[in-house]
Amino acid sequence: MSLRQARSILVRAGLLALAGCASTTDDGLLASTPIVRDLWREWGSVVEVARFSQMKQGEALPAGWEPWGMQSGKRPTEYRLIDSTRGTALEAFADRAGTGLYRKIRISPYRQPNVEWEWRVDRLIPGADKHSAGREDAPARLVLSFHGDPANLDFEQRTKLRLAKAVAGEALPYAMLIYVWSNDVEAETIVPNPHIDRIRLIVVERGEAQLGQWLHYRRNILKDYRRAFGEEPGDIVAVGVLTNANNTQQTAHALYGDITFRSD
Repeated sequence: MSLRQARSILVRAGLLALAGCASTTDDGLLASTPIVRDLWREWGSVVEVARFSQMKQGEALPAGWEPWGMQSGKRPTEYRLIDSTRGTALEAFADRAGTGLYRKIRISPYRQPNVEWEWRVDRLIPGADKHSAGREDAPARLVLSFHGDPANLDFEQRTKLRLAKAVAGEALPYAMLIYVWSNDVEAETIVPNPHIDRIRLIVVERGEAQLGQWLHYRRNILKDYRRAFGEEPGDIVAVGVLTNANNTQQTAHALYGDITFRSD
């Protein structure tokens, strides 16, 4: 029996084992549920989720920002504040690592539908492929997590979310929209996650042409979510960054600037 066949059997066994507890209620399925319960929506016309530029090199990470994926067994990506040509920035370095950094926050994509951020990538990851589960790495990602009604999830979606929670040790939100830098996938392409279709990637940059440069982005979340999922979004419940190279066993490096949501 090949390794791939063995993994397939284990996955099918996990799905069957979890099927019996895949009810139509939340019962801890979604990480987004307690955030919506505990946090008030941000109501300002400008919501500054991250102001790394206003901090000092070597300081502790801003309050509210915490690691994600530490229980998965993956080597942790290193995140720290450093000096850059654009002021203080968040540096991410992944040496065969694959964990993220995120902040819980509640934002209505109808009130603040536009997100702006900056990042800089100096090199691509050899062999990374957004369409392959075994090579799905990226030097830079901006991750938006959304809440939604768990009753809208079908049996297969709920079962996959339960399996992901069992494997990673942490629950996932209702949906995740991820802006990503890709080696060769065309910009504006939507790529479903190879494992869970409630995670969709939108390629905003590809290839080597813009390497080594600070790039600024502004995206309309409502338009992007509707295009990616074919439905209306719930509240944003977390914003994060992720630099990973664990699948390809390579290294990855990126700098992240400020992240802001705006009403216009």
